[in-house]
Amino acid sequence: MKDKDLSRRFYGRMAANIAYSTLIACMVEIFLMTNLSIIAGYLEGTGKESRLFALFMGGQESLPGILICVIIGILVFSVAFLCLQHRSMQYMGKICAAVRNISEGDLNTAIDVMGDDELSAMAADLNKMAADIRELMERERESERTKNELITNIAHDLRTPLTSIIGYLELLSSKGKSSRLPDEVQKKYIDIAYTKAKRLEKLIEDLFGFTKMTYGKVAMKVAKVDLIKLLGQLLEEFYPSFADKNLTYELTSNVTSLMVTADADLIARLFDNLINNAIKYGAEGKRILVKVHSTEDVATVSVTNYGHVIPKEELPLLFNKFYRVEQSRSVSTGGTGLGLAIAKNIVDMHGGTIQASSDLDGTVFTVRLKVHFDINKENFGKLG
Repeated sequence: MKDKDLSRRFYGRMAANIAYSTLIACMVEIFLMTNLSIIAGYLEGTGKESRLFALFMGGQESLPGILICVIIGILVFSVAFLCLQHRSMQYMGKICAAVRNISEGDLNTAIDVMGDDELSAMAADLNKMAADIRELMERERESERTKNELITNIAHDLRTPLTSIIGYLELLSSKGKSSRLPDEVQKKYIDIAYTKAKRLEKLIEDLFGFTKMTYGKVAMKVAKVDLIKLLGQLLEEFYPSFADKNLTYELTSNVTSLMVTADADLIARLFDNLINNAIKYGAEGKRILVKVHSTEDVATVSVTNYGHVIPKEELPLLFNKFYRVEQSRSVSTGGTGLGLAIAKNIVDMHGGTIQASSDLDGTVFTVRLKVHFDINKENFGKLG
C-alpha cells in the first residue's frame, strides 16, 4: 500500500509539473503572439510592414512562423520543467551521495527529510537503513563480547568442580593411599566428588537447554495447563529445600483454577527456576510468596523473596546468561547463572513478558503470559 501511495504521489507530481510547464509555455506563446500582432498592426498602419512579421501573421509564408513558435514553446516548456524539477534533482543528488557514503562504510550519514513525497520517503528509509545497520553492528560487537565472556565463564564453572573431582579421585586411587585412609574419610571424599559431579551435570544440562532455546530448536507441545495446580505441585516438590533453608511459602490467587495454553514442561521449568532462585537468594527473608492474578486475556504470576535488595542498576542484567549479582561466582548458592536466562527465553517463546523489581518490600519476579496463546501467531524462533 505504501509503494502504491508513493507511485501515485510521483506520477501526480510529474503530471502537475508538466501541466505547470505547459501553462507557462502557452502564456509565453500568447504573450509573444499578442505583442507581435500589435507591432505588425502598427507597422502595417505606417506602411513599414516587414517580411519578418509576415512570417507570423499568416498567408502562404506562415508555416515557418508556426515552426518557430513551436520551437519557442518547446524551449519554454523545457526550461520551466527543469526549473520545477531542480529542487528534486538536488535532493536526489544528496540521496545518491548518502548512499555512496554508506556503501563506503560511513554509517553516521543522515539526510534531512524534507517534504512529503517519494524522495523524502526514500531519505527516511535510507536513514532507517543506516540506523538498522549501526544497531546490527552494535549487536554483533555485543554478541562477540558476550561470546568471549561466555567462554570464560564456562571455562571457570566447568574447571572448578572438575578440578575438585579429579583431586579427590586422585586421593582415593593413587599409589595405594586410599587403603590407608579411614572409611569415613573415603566416604566423605566420594560424597564430595559425587556432589561436584552432579553440579557439573546440572551446568551442562543448563547450557544444553539454554542453547537449544536460544536457537529455536525446542519443539513446543502446546496444550491446556492449569497454572494454579502446576504451581502448587512445584511448591510441594520444593518442600525439602524450604525446610533446609528454614523458609515458609504461600500461594495466593484470585481464581481457584487458571487454564492457560502453553507447553507444560517449559512452563514448569520456568517457575521451577524462579522458585529455585527465590530459595537460593531469599533465605534471609524466611518467606517466599507466589501470587497469581488472572484476567480474561493475561495470567500474571509473581514470585517474591525477602532477601537482600538487588541494586537498581543491576536489575536489567539479571536475565543475561551467566550474570550473577554476587560477582564472586561462589558455588555456595549452587547457581549456574543460566536459570533466569532460561526463564526469559521460555517466556519469550510463549509471547509473554518477565520483569524484576527489588526494594525493601522484597525482590519480585513478575511473569505475564497470554491465557489463549496461539503458537501459529508467535515468532518464537528468534530468541536469545
